[in-house]
Amino acid sequence: MRLSERRKAMGYSQEKFAHALGVDRTTVGRWERGETTPEGVHRPRMAQLLRLDITELGAMLNPSPGQHPVQPPTSPPSLVHGPGESDEMIRRKFLRLLTMTGALTALGPEAAGDMAEAADRGSADDYRRMNEHLWHVYQLARSKRSVHGIVQDQLDALADALKAGTAGRAGALCEAAGDLFQLSGELAFDSNRYTDAAVAYTMAASASDKAHAFDLWACALVRHAYVDMSERHFAEAVETLDAARAVASRGDPALSTRYWVASVRAEAHAGLGDLSACQRALDEAQKVTDLHGPVHNGGWLRFDGSRLPEERGARFVQLGRLDLAEEALKSALGSAALAQGASYRRRGSVLVDLALIGAKRHDAEQAVTHGRAALKLARQSGSGYVARRLRTLRDDLRSDGRDRRVAELVADIGDLHVVR
Repeated sequence: MRLSERRKAMGYSQEKFAHALGVDRTTVGRWERGETTPEGVHRPRMAQLLRLDITELGAMLNPSPGQHPVQPPTSPPSLVHGPGESDEMIRRKFLRLLTMTGALTALGPEAAGDMAEAADRGSADDYRRMNEHLWHVYQLARSKRSVHGIVQDQLDALADALKAGTAGRAGALCEAAGDLFQLSGELAFDSNRYTDAAVAYTMAASASDKAHAFDLWACALVRHAYVDMSERHFAEAVETLDAARAVASRGDPALSTRYWVASVRAEAHAGLGDLSACQRALDEAQKVTDLHGPVHNGGWLRFDGSRLPEERGARFVQLGRLDLAEEALKSALGSAALAQGASYRRRGSVLVDLALIGAKRHDAEQAVTHGRAALKLARQSGSGYVARRLRTLRDDLRSDGRDRRVAELVADIGDLHVVR
């Protein structure tokens, strides 16, 4: 109750407070009901938001005995895969595996100098092939939650191989680890766990650096920039993407890595309101069409330029150029790449942008039509990304709250629960 009162006094809704901390709104609800307490990783930022020091925050979260009794949970914790394992337990195991495997990857070559010569040289390739399979499963899965346990198992196996020193050449193993860490980060990011995602992407960058895998390294930095942008830290994202551009320049020129970096830089510059820098970055990204042959691997790198029309439309929405945005987005929505069911995340994002245009124009019909279609996709897929975009739309829709259809859509977005 004290946490809830302080949050409201600082002007935060549960949703905005959760977003600022990189957690789900339901997590904040459990904290406020006394069912769980925030982990140490969240407390410095929480204290900053609530304008308290760490000691004052601790006193608020852990009142004296008899004061503000903790209410028992009204329902059992949701399960991810095993009986008795709550979401928080799975999350802690996930982070422990990331941390342990990252440490072993960093120490392995120095700790086991004969690793490259004495081990089975084919096993690192086995890990790479398994990672490719996991990326494919992740892309096809309607609920990303279903992939979480498989990735944990692969992290377990990788950690065991590192400890045993029997996983093949160290460089190849570090590359496989960098690949798997990026997928782990994608799972965390899609579940709105930004801190967990940042941890995974940092480990991916470190492992890729050790493997001298420049394209893999640059992609890890790009994904880290998405964490910054999800919290509207666009200037920090630009700095990270500048580093990614420098790393990508040392990579394979036949791959699309540097052009993906440019595409995401356009988003960061749009967030800063810099139209000219955004257009320059989009023009640079468009050069991907000059490449020939396979330009990506379908796993940690999937950029081929096919989504540039929708990216261009989304950037114009950010910059308030609605006519240009609508033209680009409608063209993207009608393309074969975004045929019904082809890509929940991409199609949902375009629909949200079209709904945003309607909201900004106070066109309730357009806003509701496209907003409802995006909401349906979010429910079908459990995509945290589409859900986050819809919550952004909700803020714009509230200005037309007197329209009954708009008010109902706002309420339904508020009730949206992302499947973990």
